[in-house]
Amino acid sequence: MLLQGGFTVSNRQPGLRLQEPLPDGYTRAGPEELSTRIAAAKAVLGGRVMILGHHYQRDEVMRWADARGDSFGLSRLAADATEAAYVVFCGVHFMAESADILTGDHQHVILPDLNAGCSMADMADLDSVEEAWEAIAGVTDVADVVPITYMNSSAALKAFVGRHGGAVCTSSNARAVLTWALEQHGTDTKVLFFPDQHLGRNTAYQLGFDEPSMAVWDPRKELGGLEDRIVKEARFLLWKGHCSVHQRFRPEHVAQFRAQHPGGLVLVHPECSHEVVALGDEVGSTDAIIRAVEAAPPGTAIGVATEIHLVQRLAAEHPDLTVQSLDPLVCPCSTMFRIDAAHLCWVLESLVEGRVLNRISVDPATAAHARVALERMLAIA
Repeated sequence: MLLQGGFTVSNRQPGLRLQEPLPDGYTRAGPEELSTRIAAAKAVLGGRVMILGHHYQRDEVMRWADARGDSFGLSRLAADATEAAYVVFCGVHFMAESADILTGDHQHVILPDLNAGCSMADMADLDSVEEAWEAIAGVTDVADVVPITYMNSSAALKAFVGRHGGAVCTSSNARAVLTWALEQHGTDTKVLFFPDQHLGRNTAYQLGFDEPSMAVWDPRKELGGLEDRIVKEARFLLWKGHCSVHQRFRPEHVAQFRAQHPGGLVLVHPECSHEVVALGDEVGSTDAIIRAVEAAPPGTAIGVATEIHLVQRLAAEHPDLTVQSLDPLVCPCSTMFRIDAAHLCWVLESLVEGRVLNRISVDPATAAHARVALERMLAIA
């Protein structure tokens, strides 16, 4: 088996992608032809391949997924599917890295389009985080600082928190992980949370902290743009990062929905700003949003603050409900959107031909430290 095309590692520069253009035979193929070819390739590969589909993927890709879910849940499913030699992750780069960390040495993780990154994950890179760590150490006792990285981050950052006594968190277990972090050094504990300031802030509010307990760390400024006093006194140093989709939702979107649907249900992802989260009826991860829709009584109008492909899929799967995006411009995740049927067909047919394209591989040292951080999370949550 030959390994070709876009072999990547965890310590790449953020935003750097190496995706080669697709051959004409894929770009010119119509939906029906691609569908026929994908089905044929899947049939030949059989149980040797497992296709994972993140909730935000296009329908033309999700129809082929052997499993749907959030990033970490899919990675764990791949690790359990030991008979699958090839794991095709229809998601983004950090998700494929997590899958490679958790899967066996005999399994190859493949990302159909290397340009499918995550703008939030790219807002925090290893160099910037290490510089922040050194700057914080110059102002306060860094031994009392617990680094926590959101799952939406590179393997290099997961390894960083693994080396420094921290842990990874997801949007569903952030409260449990931050509670654990704050217990590590008593009242002197500080949390450096990256890369999403909104999840960190919303979780800190859930734990009973107020705004003065939090400070936003801007990696582009000296000492994060903060005074020494603030760095010493803040319990939460929140990295200045965000999800480009979830940050679009505004309080006025909630107000417009409630005016149109009195008594309607508002579901909000915790990557949204605190002003929006405070107005939601329920706040939770994509899986939590799905469960809330499934539990809603027939006839319920539901406004959802998350990525549009998931919202549209929920609307189609629940015709007895009115499910709509709170954002009237329905902006999709542009990086998730990069993976399409053509790229999926390309990597599958290449596997049939004995070529592994776009393998995502995390170097052993990075993987070992990142696994420590992930295992801490699992032990906590």
